Amino acid sequence: PSCFGYPLSIFFIIINEFCERFSYYGMRAVLVLYFKYFLQWDDNLSTAIYHTFVALCYLTPILGAIIADSWLGKFMTIVSLSIVYTFGQAVMAVSSINDLTDNNRDGSPDNVYLHIGLSMTGLILIALGTGGIKPCVAAFGGDQFEDDQEKQRSRFFSIFYLSINAGSLLSTIITPILRAQECGIHSKQRCYPLAFGVPAALMAVSLVVFIAGSGMYKKAKPQGNIMIQVSKCIGFAIKNRFRHRSKEFPKREHWLDWASEKYDKRLIEQTKMVLKVLFLYIPLPMFWALFDQQGSRWTLQATTMDGNFGSLQIQPDQMQTVNPILIIIMVPVVDAVIYPLIKKCKINFTPLRKITVGMFLASLAFVAAALVQVQIDKTLPVFPAAEQSQIKIINLGTHDAMVQFEPQLLHVDVKSMKSTGYMTFKTSQLQSLNITSGSKTVTKSFGLPGGKRHTLGIKINSTNIVATWLFDNVTSKPEEGNNLVRFINNLPDVINVTMGETSFGAVMPLSASSYELFSGGRQDKIKAIRNLNTCSVTSKTLGYGSAYTIVIDECADNKLNVTYSEDIPPNTIHMAWQIPQYFVLTCAEVVFSVTGLEFSYSQAPSNMKAVLQAGWLLTVAVGNIIVLIVAGASKLSEQWAEYVLFAALLLAVCIIFAVMAYFYTYVDPNEVEARLDEEEKKQAKKDREVYEKQAEAVSQM
Repeated sequence: PSCFGYPLSIFFIIINEFCERFSYYGMRAVLVLYFKYFLQWDDNLSTAIYHTFVALCYLTPILGAIIADSWLGKFMTIVSLSIVYTFGQAVMAVSSINDLTDNNRDGSPDNVYLHIGLSMTGLILIALGTGGIKPCVAAFGGDQFEDDQEKQRSRFFSIFYLSINAGSLLSTIITPILRAQECGIHSKQRCYPLAFGVPAALMAVSLVVFIAGSGMYKKAKPQGNIMIQVSKCIGFAIKNRFRHRSKEFPKREHWLDWASEKYDKRLIEQTKMVLKVLFLYIPLPMFWALFDQQGSRWTLQATTMDGNFGSLQIQPDQMQTVNPILIIIMVPVVDAVIYPLIKKCKINFTPLRKITVGMFLASLAFVAAALVQVQIDKTLPVFPAAEQSQIKIINLGTHDAMVQFEPQLLHVDVKSMKSTGYMTFKTSQLQSLNITSGSKTVTKSFGLPGGKRHTLGIKINSTNIVATWLFDNVTSKPEEGNNLVRFINNLPDVINVTMGETSFGAVMPLSASSYELFSGGRQDKIKAIRNLNTCSVTSKTLGYGSAYTIVIDECADNKLNVTYSEDIPPNTIHMAWQIPQYFVLTCAEVVFSVTGLEFSYSQAPSNMKAVLQAGWLLTVAVGNIIVLIVAGASKLSEQWAEYVLFAALLLAVCIIFAVMAYFYTYVDPNEVEARLDEEEKKQAKKDREVYEKQAEAVSQM
C-alpha cells in the first residue's frame, strides 16, 4: 500500500523516529542537572559522567549494525533493542523518585547509592538501546523503497532528519518544564520522575507504533556485515605484509594490495577508498568535543544567569532548544540562499572547505562563551578563604554610627537604617572594634571562626549602644536561580514571621532567623505576628540567585515596614547573552555535520556506507572522551580559561585539517566501479578464450 507515492510503512518509521528522539533528547536535556541537584555531584563529576554516557551512545551503533547485518536483521534488532531502551528509561524514572529511600522525609534521598546504582543501570541500558537502533532505523526506512523511487527516497531522508530535530526541539522545551514542577509524596521536590517518565512513555509509544506497522514492511534478510569483511581484509593485508617484509619480495603499489592473495580486487579497491576517507576523519572528534558541551558546561553556565524573559521564565536546561530551533531555520537558508550566493561569487566552496569553516566557527563559539563567562564571573560573590573573615554591618538604630576595626585596620561610617557590604579581613589580625555614635562608644571583642561570613547588627538608642553578632551560614551562591531570605527582628517583642508558604518561626528581638530557600523571580507576602496583631506586606520581586536579609522595622495598623539588605547580588547577566554562542555553533553544525556525511557518501562505494556511518559516529564518541581528558587534565580553576583552551585546541586541529584537505584528491566511486567492471569483463573474456583453446586442444587429441 502506498500514500502520496510513498510506501505506507514509511509513516510508521517516521513517527517511531520522532518518539525515539523525543525520548532520548528529553532525558539528555535534564541529565546534567539531575546529576548536580539530585545526586548532589559537583560540576566536574556531572560533566564527566554526562560525556561518558554520550560517548557510549555513539560507540554502541557499531554493535547494533553488526547484530542487524549478521544475525537478527534490521527489524528484529530495532524491536529487541527498543525493549531494552524502554526498560532503561523506566529504570531512570524510578531512580529519580526521592521518596524511594527518603525515610526521614527531609526531602533528600537517604540512600544515595541506590539512586546512583539505578540511574547508572538505566543509562547503560539506554546507551545500548539508542545506539543499537541508531544505524538500523534510517537504513530500514531506505529499504522500503523500490529502485525506481530514488526521488522519494532522498525526500524521505530529509523528512527523517526533520523528525529528529522536531523530536529533539519539543523535548528540550517540554522536559525542563516538567522538571521545574514540584512533586513528591512526602516532600515537594523538583519533578525529575516526571521529566524522565514522559520520555519513557514516549519510548513505549515508539515501540508500539513500530510493531503496529510490522505487516507492511519489506524486511531484507541479513546479508552479512561489510564492516567485518573490511576489517578482515585489512587485518590479512597487514599480516601478509609483515610475513613478506624481507628485501627479496617485490614491493606492492599500496599496502592493501598484500590482501590480494585471499580477497578479490573489488573489495580491496573499495576498502582503499574507505580508508582514504577515514584518514580524514582523524581530526574531526575535536569538533564534537566542543559541540556536545551544550548539554553540560553551557547548561551549567546558564544556571548562573538570569532567565527572566518578561512574562516567560526560562529554565537553564531550556537554553539548549536554541540549537534545534536554529537548525530548522538554518538548514534551508544555507542550502537555498548562502551556498548559491557563494557560488555566484565564483568561490569553489568544496565539502572539505565547508568542514574547515565549520571547525573554525565552533572555535569562535567557544570564544564567545568565554567572554560571557568573564562577565558572569564579575558578578559572582567572593567568599572568605579559610584564614579570612568577612564582616557586614547593619545599623538598626535611628542614629549614624562610626565603626573602627582595631588595630587601626579600617573605619567605616554606617548611616541609620543602612548596611555596608561584606568587608574581608585576615581573621588573625582582628582584635576588637569600637562603635562610636555622638559621645557614646562601645568596644566589642572578636572570637570569630575563620572562613565564614558574619553580620554585626548595631542599634543605638538614647541611652546605650547594643551590638550583636548574627552568624551567616551561607557559603555559596544559591543554585538554580533560587534565592535565600532571612529576617532580622528590629522590634522590642518576639515576632512570628512567614513569607509565602514558608514559616521562619519565632524571631527574638535583635536576632536573625536562619536562611530559607525561595524559587527565583517571584513576590511573596511577608506576614509578621506581634502580640496577636498580624501585619503584612508584599515583598519586592527577588531576582535569581540572590540572598537577602530583610529587617522588620515596624508593625502597626496591619502594615509591615521592612528594609532590604543584599547579602549576595542576584544573577545580572541575562541568558539571552548565550544566544550568540548558540547561533555561531549552530552555523558550524550546519556546514560541518550535514556536509560531513554527504562528503563521506560521495567518496565511497554504496555498499560501504555502513562503514563510513560507523566511522562518523565514532568521531562523536571520541569527541566526548576528549572532553573527559581535557577537562580532567587541564586543572584550570577558571571556567572561562577552559573555554579558551578548547577553542585554541580546535583552532589548531582546524589548521591541521585544512592542510590534510589541501592534499586530498576527490574520487568518483562510480568511475572506479566502472573500471573494475571493465577489468572483470576483460578477465572473463581472457578466461573464456583460454578455456576454448584448451577445449580445442583436447578435442584434437
